[in-house]
Amino acid sequence: MEYEIRGKNGFADVEVALDSNEQILAEPGAMVSYDPGIEMTTDTGSGGLLDSAKRSMLGGESVFMNTFTAQQPGSVYLAPPAPGDVRARFLENETVYADSGSYLASEPNVEVSTEFQGASKFFTSGDVFLLKLTGTGTVFVDSYGAMETIELAQGEQFNVDTDHIVAFDASVQYSTFRPGGVKSRAFGDEGKVAKFSGPGTIWIQNRDFESLAEKVAEEIPGGGGDGGGGDDDGIGVDDFL
Repeated sequence: MEYEIRGKNGFADVEVALDSNEQILAEPGAMVSYDPGIEMTTDTGSGGLLDSAKRSMLGGESVFMNTFTAQQPGSVYLAPPAPGDVRARFLENETVYADSGSYLASEPNVEVSTEFQGASKFFTSGDVFLLKLTGTGTVFVDSYGAMETIELAQGEQFNVDTDHIVAFDASVQYSTFRPGGVKSRAFGDEGKVAKFSGPGTIWIQNRDFESLAEKVAEEIPGGGGDGGGGDDDGIGVDDFL
């Protein structure tokens, strides 16, 4: 398998060139087009039905995956759902964790599963599961906005808002905290922060889809952002956990 990440200015896509009998698995909706001679099937992916169902109910991912198999050499063109970047990471019997919305595609030898984050949610949006990508093969992740790669040396630390996290190596240690406590979320509009410690790589995005959704909701009458038209003031019980 060969690939080329194309597109500039936050509108990236990826061309995946497959030889005969090679495969690539992708999230539903990621496919832009594919060449004749490539067959697309929809199934529960490499994790099996039980694991895929768990991803759907608990990790926010679809039950189904699209599998593209080359009957003869050809290309599949994939793109993320929102304007942003795409990055590839080759795993060699390794593990990468990703935000559930950042997975785009992977080779079939990479197992896509979920891992519970514990009682304190990792992401401000409320997700309590991370995607766990394990095995040998190439994984493609996408971002909302521009994506930056941060390489951490042994013991080197880096802090980032959890809603700006795309993915990180399993070798990276992390903990989460809320800077400024409850007041920070209620009045400063800041959520949780992840404190990462190397060695390893993390990928972050410079835009936050949750913030965009909130801004859009503020412009909709009765959406909760007009001070009296909605029932939700943007702060819930989860924000205090």
